[in-house]
Amino acid sequence: MRSPLPVRDGVGATRLHVPMSGPWPTVSAYMVERFFHLDPERLLRRFDRGEIVAFDGSALTRETPLGVEEFVWYYREPPVEVEIPFDLEIVHHDDDLLVVDKPHFLPTTPAGKYVQNSALVRLRRDFDNPDLTPIHRLDRATAGLLMFSTRPQTRGAYQMLFQDRAIEKVYEAVSARPADWTRSFPQTVRLHIEKFRGQVCVVVDPEREPNSETLIELIDQSDHVIHTLLRPHTGKMHQLRVHLASIGIGILHDNLYPVLTDEQPDDHDRPLQLLARELRFVDPLSGRPREFVTRRTLQYAPR
Repeated sequence: MRSPLPVRDGVGATRLHVPMSGPWPTVSAYMVERFFHLDPERLLRRFDRGEIVAFDGSALTRETPLGVEEFVWYYREPPVEVEIPFDLEIVHHDDDLLVVDKPHFLPTTPAGKYVQNSALVRLRRDFDNPDLTPIHRLDRATAGLLMFSTRPQTRGAYQMLFQDRAIEKVYEAVSARPADWTRSFPQTVRLHIEKFRGQVCVVVDPEREPNSETLIELIDQSDHVIHTLLRPHTGKMHQLRVHLASIGIGILHDNLYPVLTDEQPDDHDRPLQLLARELRFVDPLSGRPREFVTRRTLQYAPR
């Protein structure tokens, strides 16, 4: 369902489903209860200013009865953001595809307290392209290669690469080396990973058929760290972080696995040591092989 409101400052409008019946006499009354944590009068003034609209772009009022509109659109009021002091680097740009090198700490898309400080919004502003859309995502804590579609007409072809597992993704990670480490590489980790609503971390179920797989190879090691190359066959949430933690070498500075720690302000001197290093695929439009390699490195890797 296409938004009647254009992208503004790199951010698209939010769509809200409104019940067609219920105890609320008006759409505004439903929204006041739905967003109980907001100041009611401030929300109602947004109706007065014509900032909440129907599918055809017409403004709703405080008195619009419930049941008239099933969906409404509005712009979220931007949060006060802390600037993330790292830049995206452009790796490739053509009429259909944009590939960037994302820094640690920058989210792929707007989420929570990060809106303007997201890769998507920054790039939409920089390229003046509201159609720019991520084809895949990286965790905020992960750095490296990230692909965006530049126009809707060809977006599906690139999205199918990921859906059909027709794209080779290679990562690297640095982990603390346990004192009693004896495992050898390469090794393949297979686990059943599941994400439950409302939980920060994914859950591993050892009783269920594995739905995630990663080949782990050794790049280098020292007395203190192990530097690995990761070739995921699947793309489950937090897969690489969970797989390395499962064999006893959780990624350096990971605050989720193997142990969830209290949320702390970003420490820019201690980024998660995980990097999306390479992307390889046959271009679905030209039929030619393509390869992209990050220019970034992991600062704790053995030298």
